[in-house]
Amino acid sequence: MRADLYAKIEEQIERTLHLIGLLPPTSVTPSTGALLGHLPDCLAGFCAVLHRAHPDRLEHFAALRDLPVNQVCTPEEASDRIGIFRRHIGEGFAVLTAADLSRKLPTVFVPEGESVMTLLLGNLEHLINHKHQLFTDLKLMGVPVSTPDLYRLR
Repeated sequence: MRADLYAKIEEQIERTLHLIGLLPPTSVTPSTGALLGHLPDCLAGFCAVLHRAHPDRLEHFAALRDLPVNQVCTPEEASDRIGIFRRHIGEGFAVLTAADLSRKLPTVFVPEGESVMTLLLGNLEHLINHKHQLFTDLKLMGVPVSTPDLYRLR
């Protein structure tokens, strides 16, 4: 189950990067630039959960808080930042165990805690929603995108 979840997160990151690569350089509006700056923040959420699950082994993840997120950026900057978070997500999943998925971690919103699985799925939902927002922006720009741009069809 852990490997399947990681594979799905990787797929969504790959598709997000694919969509970023389709942005026409001259059509990045302030709104699209803000979305591009928010996409790394979506991935930062995964890193925060993984760090909380294994603060001893992933202590260096705390430094990720210093990376710029939620700032208007270019497609290249967004892709670079996403790459940094993507590598850390891979590293975090390498230490995550199947048993960790059911462990509860307290959160700001749920002090009694939510399972690591629920927190990771919430972050996946967040990423997918903003990936679709980028897809919609591309359509409105006249870029010919379709279902295979959103999903890895099997």
